[in-house]
Amino acid sequence: MDIAIITGASSGLGAWYARLLDAEGLDEIFLIARREKRLATIAGLMKTKARVLALDLTEAHATQAIEDELAKTDEPNVRWLVNCAGFGRIGFAGDIDAATLMNMTELNCVTPLRLTTALLPFMGAGSLIVNVASCAAFQPIPGVSVYAATKAFVLSWSRSLGYELAPQGIGVTAVCPYWIRDTEFISHAETTDTRHLFKTFPFPTDAETVARRSLRAAKNGIAVCTPDAIAFLDRLAAKILPHELLMHLMGLWHRL
Repeated sequence: MDIAIITGASSGLGAWYARLLDAEGLDEIFLIARREKRLATIAGLMKTKARVLALDLTEAHATQAIEDELAKTDEPNVRWLVNCAGFGRIGFAGDIDAATLMNMTELNCVTPLRLTTALLPFMGAGSLIVNVASCAAFQPIPGVSVYAATKAFVLSWSRSLGYELAPQGIGVTAVCPYWIRDTEFISHAETTDTRHLFKTFPFPTDAETVARRSLRAAKNGIAVCTPDAIAFLDRLAAKILPHELLMHLMGLWHRL
């Protein structure tokens, strides 16, 4: 049975991955997030059989719960694993409480690592892993320092993981978009921005574009997907310019 597993599937980018993978001819799609009612609404609109799993992925038992669901399935073959769950917060050191930063690190880094490792035995040649990172992964960014660091982990780990799994025919793609306007990310991230470090979010992309382009990139074996123009330019800038200069420019932006 061919299965897709999507975390963070209750809204925004994760919901778009669910919509698009609904057209892939899979046998079943696991929709995973904390908000059960939203997941149920999305599942009700899908043609593919959808299994709703309302889980907090930062809790240790969540991964085991997913494994248990797979164990109930006849010959499960995880064709797609989309690690989309995550969040960010804006603020300088000391502006954000330690518990929030630790929870962010847990969800953005530990959760995809734990889940991917657990699900590898259910994957084989042709399986694809999509890890949602960010163009923030390409350089350190004052004002979102911990978030950027978590996404740098996702990017680095994804690239190494892809190399390690290539002999098995399993592909790994890290998705590195710029701001996405039609998700809850920005509104949630701003809740800790007491200094108004990011007054505007110019030239944002949209969730459908990111989802479509990143799924296409995964199918084509692209290791790092920058699905919009700003992300692509940022990737180039981070390769060419010293990170110290980029951080200084970000400081100037904060003061505008």
